[in-house]
Amino acid sequence: MKILIVEDNMILCGLIEKWLKKAGYDVVTATDEPRARSIIKKDEISLVLSDVRLPEGDGISLLEWMMRSGREIPFIVMTDYACISDAVRAIKLGSKDYLEKPVQQEQLLELMHSMLKSPVIVRKERSFVERISEGARKAVSLARRVAPSDLSVLILGPSGSGKEVIAQMIHRYSDRRDKPFVAVNCGSIPNDLQATEFFGAVKGAFTGAVSDRKGYFETANGGTLFLDEIGNMPYSMQILLLRVLQEKEFNPVGSDKVKRTDVRIISATNEDMKKAVEDGRFREDLYYRLAELKIIQPPLKDCKEDILPLAEFFRKGHSGRIRVKNEGFTEEAKACMLGYDWPGNVRELSAKVKRAVIFADSLLLDISDLELDNLDINCNPEIHVIHEKEKIRNLLEKNHGNVSKTATELGCSRTALYKKMKKFGLM
Repeated sequence: MKILIVEDNMILCGLIEKWLKKAGYDVVTATDEPRARSIIKKDEISLVLSDVRLPEGDGISLLEWMMRSGREIPFIVMTDYACISDAVRAIKLGSKDYLEKPVQQEQLLELMHSMLKSPVIVRKERSFVERISEGARKAVSLARRVAPSDLSVLILGPSGSGKEVIAQMIHRYSDRRDKPFVAVNCGSIPNDLQATEFFGAVKGAFTGAVSDRKGYFETANGGTLFLDEIGNMPYSMQILLLRVLQEKEFNPVGSDKVKRTDVRIISATNEDMKKAVEDGRFREDLYYRLAELKIIQPPLKDCKEDILPLAEFFRKGHSGRIRVKNEGFTEEAKACMLGYDWPGNVRELSAKVKRAVIFADSLLLDISDLELDNLDINCNPEIHVIHEKEKIRNLLEKNHGNVSKTATELGCSRTALYKKMKKFGLM
């Protein structure tokens, strides 16, 4: 993947170029808009990382030109604190995200990983939100219980449901928490590069190998290796992976030297792995080696109680990053979110809330900001109950637990409110 950096500060540009090349990306650079346009016209660019202010032209006009010419290339803007408004404008025009200067290596790589599904990234610990639905709580409980062991864990669930969050939680509660967490998207690695990416290579092993290169097993040594989309791993690589898991050793490409590795394997997939085994697409012995414990991460549509707490978590996070002031969601927006099926699961919820934060014109985010179809909550008793429970919970929190004040705002008696609090498990 080739990344274009558009930045006139040569020190910063060189630093970012170094980070990206170390992470395995090809990099080209430009110091102004005309040069950037020329590179985009002739090269196959996977992502553009551009400063807003340039000596000739600017990042906004570069983005506008790309949109007009139909070049749908992921675009990230970089800006100073004083120019956050430019970043918001860029996002409204089509930029995927923004980074505030001084750019942080971990933040940059994590953002690129999420956009490009790039093969690997070593992350710092992320924040989590406590989920309250039965299915999600079961997954979290299993994650915490298995964390202290070295059992290999297979996380099953639909795309966007938060499987990597569970993997990071296992890592955080394990004895390996101070070592690397390395996430690998198995579906994004070309078959002919699989061995090199996982095991590394020595100088001269193949054309272009100008220096020794670490693989994922060496990078993750002592820590956790998360294999996302494990069902997409080619059969030839499955054989090599099984050997490493059994022997805890490997040979870098082009080397006779054996290297030892100590990693905890966590894998994830949205595929039916038993069917993959039956169809001969996945080795049975590897499957059972990876699935010493299985954790099921349910789709968001089956975890209605989690929708509003997650939405609030994302609202606060996105609002803080973009520095936009808002105070929550309208009651209609909440009802709409509860009634929506969320085919993209938690990932889609985060994206919709982020859009609402950017485009909202009022302090309360509304249905139109979310771009969801409004639903009649009264046609679904389950949604009505969850909505009522969340409303009571929020009012109690706002009123610091004052039942009398909350009852008055709800238009009911203290006795009636106590009955509902007991019914909903709020006391």
